[in-house]
Amino acid sequence: MEKKTALVIGATGLIGQHVVTYLLESPEYEKVTVWVRRPVPWTDSKLDVKVIDFEKMEEELFDFNDVFCCLGTTIKKAKSKETFKKVDLEYPLQVAKLAKESGSQQFLVVSAMGASASSKIFYNQVKGQLEEGLKKIEIPHLLIFRPSLLLGEREEFRFGEKVGEVFAKTLGFLMVGGLKKYRAIEGKQVAYAMVKKAANHHHQPVEVYESDRIQGVK
Repeated sequence: MEKKTALVIGATGLIGQHVVTYLLESPEYEKVTVWVRRPVPWTDSKLDVKVIDFEKMEEELFDFNDVFCCLGTTIKKAKSKETFKKVDLEYPLQVAKLAKESGSQQFLVVSAMGASASSKIFYNQVKGQLEEGLKKIEIPHLLIFRPSLLLGEREEFRFGEKVGEVFAKTLGFLMVGGLKKYRAIEGKQVAYAMVKKAANHHHQPVEVYESDRIQGVK
């Protein structure tokens, strides 16, 4: 089987770091490229780390079979809705357009539970706009992952999420049946599901993985 190449953006985040690790371990991929804003101390014979200006992505060589988009920030970190939308909406759409133009076969993206362009919640609204925008670009295979509350160690401390983690771990056993998709999920599991599904190759043009479906990927 011909080996594949992958691009990961958002590689330093909770999910992105695990995506990189799983891709490097996968025999499916011969080269894994990550685009980052600042240098990272990662080394591997299959890994190519490129520090780029995300405002000038079109200047970068783009030749990847699969693209994994794990970009995401918070209003607190972004400091404005405009900057938030640039990171969570504009950059992913620009990368998707480059992927389409270069012939990439799969685009896998981390969205969010409740994503909807008509949502009253700004975060979910932006994620919904992203999903709609990606569908219009028509990459051969678009895989959308909508995790619930993410568990795992992040670079920055997020008080609200830490409080949520405590409740999620304590009350998670109560979430059964239709409530199962609201259970908190490890970022590592989301990453595993993304890489596992990318390796399977058998996809509809657009597939959406809700949190309980992500949790079930073994």
